[in-house]
Parts: sequence; C-alpha cells; structure tokens
Amino acid sequence: MRYNLDSSFSEIMNDPSFGSFGRLIFPVHKGYLQGTTLRDLQMTFYNCIHPEKSVEVVNYFKSVADCGNTLFYDIYSDEEKAADPEKKDTGLFFFKGKPGAPFAVCCAGGGFEFVGAIHGSFPLSLEISKKGYNVFALIYRPDANRSCEDLARAIELIFSHAEELEVNTEGYSIWGESAGARMAACLGSYGIEKFGGKKLPRPATVIMQYTGYRDFTDDDPATYANAGEDDIWHLDDVMRERYQAMKAAGIPVELKIYAGLPHGYALGAGTIAEGWHEEAIAFWEAHR
Repeated sequence: MRYNLDSSFSEIMNDPSFGSFGRLIFPVHKGYLQGTTLRDLQMTFYNCIHPEKSVEVVNYFKSVADCGNTLFYDIYSDEEKAADPEKKDTGLFFFKGKPGAPFAVCCAGGGFEFVGAIHGSFPLSLEISKKGYNVFALIYRPDANRSCEDLARAIELIFSHAEELEVNTEGYSIWGESAGARMAACLGSYGIEKFGGKKLPRPATVIMQYTGYRDFTDDDPATYANAGEDDIWHLDDVMRERYQAMKAAGIPVELKIYAGLPHGYALGAGTIAEGWHEEAIAFWEAHR
C-alpha cells in the first residue's frame, strides 16, 4: 500500500508497519491538528502547508518499515517512561543517509504546545537525507525546559550508538524552527551537559527558523537563520537584531529574510523560500 493525498491520519497512525510509534507521526496533543486526510491537513501556527511533502514522508516511512529497517528509536527506557508518562511521547525518526556521513537533528515547532513534525521537521529531514546526511527528527515533550532535556538525551543516544547507526559524530548540526529553533540555539550555546546529558561536543552549526530567541554566547556555533517578513509576531526583527549582535561578536552567521512569507512556512515548498535548506547545508558544510 502506498499513501496518497486522501489517506487519513488514522489510517497512517494505525498502520501495523509502524507499530506503537505510528501515533507520533502526527501531533499527539489534541486541538492543534485540523482535517482528517493529508490533503486537508492544517496545524496551528503553520502556514504554506504543502501536503504532497507529507505524502512523500509517510511513504518513505512505509518503505523503510516494510523493508525491515529501523525507522524509530526510543530515547528513554521503559522504566523512565513508566516513571514519567509524558516521556512516552518522545523519540527519534531516523532518515538514513550514507554510512559514515555526519548527522543532523531536526526539531519541529509548535509553540511548546505540540510538535508539528509532519509539516516541519519530517519533510526537512527527508530533504537533508537525500544529500547523503544521516538525519534524526526529534519528537519531544513540548515544554521549554524538558524539550531541551529530550534533545540532549537524543544527542547522547546518537553518540553512544554511532557505530550501530553508522553515523559520523564530528561536526554535527542541529536544525530547528520556532520552538525547535530555540531548542537548537540553547544546546548550541550551553552544551548537552547543561540539560542533563554527558559532556559531549557541541554542534558545529545551528540552523534556525523564525524564533524570538535572543540569547547567545560569544563562542556560539556558526549559525544560519531565516524568517518571513510577514511573521505575525515580527520574529524577523528579533532575528535581525540577534544576527547583528552575533556578527559583531565574531560568530559566523548568515540570515535570510523572505518578503511576503508568514510564520511557519517550514521547508517553504512552493514559496519564495523553496530551496533554503540547500543554502543551509552549504553553510553547515563550510563550518564543519
């Protein structure tokens, strides 16, 4: 079976190929996902939704799972999830690239209210993996502090299983949009250990989209950022200010502001921002 625009959310989530993690393909927190099929999918905070990209993602998931390859990794043990049931709604979807290639972790947005991976981090992760990189899309607890703990745990897991996963841990990158961008920036600034993980190398590069996060340190990683000029929260202005301050501190930075784009355009398929991830990949490669 291959999915199409008229495939329903429930059909996909309950596909036996996906086992217990099928429910994490779509937001588990109620009220933020609208529609019943991929064709009419809408999500709070998101614009410029391109349903064909979501179709491509779920068909990729289906092909990986049906070939017997591991698509999803838990980041917490059964004991940890039993002690904190909210940890059941976490994990990593793996978009496998070339063996031995560097890895990236992508964090979707959702305002720390839900995780919008189906339109945010999943399509982006798939595109990055097409370039040969190994990419992990994180499903996290939508809370400003606990989400960073989940990201730290995910990176720790990737490092500890690097040989099994066939990933190169040198010069990795963290990508995020909106709330996910805040997570990426926090880990880039303060390291894994700040959020309960082991002391591990910080990312070589942070890629971030439309966030109101202002903080940084003088030794932040190289940072690529973009936002839409019509962002309802005027986050393009915030990102301009941060960009100028980071540049003045000598940190390698690049910023793109797209005219006419609102918040939540994600991959930007069909918009003026289409292909931005190619520039971001080139920036990562230049600063690995």
